[in-house]
Amino acid sequence: MTPKPALHALCHAFIEQRIVAARTAMQAAQESSSSETKSSAGDKYETGREMANAERDRNAAHMQQAQQLQAELARINPEMPCDTVRPGALVSTSMGRFYISVSAGKLDGTDVFAVSPAAPVALALKGLRVGEEAVFNGKTVQVLAVA
Repeated sequence: MTPKPALHALCHAFIEQRIVAARTAMQAAQESSSSETKSSAGDKYETGREMANAERDRNAAHMQQAQQLQAELARINPEMPCDTVRPGALVSTSMGRFYISVSAGKLDGTDVFAVSPAAPVALALKGLRVGEEAVFNGKTVQVLAVA
């Protein structure tokens, strides 16, 4: 069983990877915009520049979202034990294992899915203890362990 601090570190790595990718894409779009040269077709120049600016803005939004995820994750103490399903809990269920933290999907090298507290599965399980059940997608899901 992967300990929560290791899962927490994998979530941090996932978010950092998203931030780096967004930053790199923003720089590439900025360089593309700056390197556009005016041609005899002035409209082509303006269109290319606007497309590059739109791409930069899109990537800036992606970076801002990743930074928000980073802030959410920073509020979770992976060392704190949990006895109910809440942010920071590692939950084993009859349906799988979930780390209630940020939406990062299946964490590399584990069988654990990192999900946001706002994810439907986390909302269905919220506040439950070991042995309790919830209905999710029409199926009964039992909480087997909470750490």
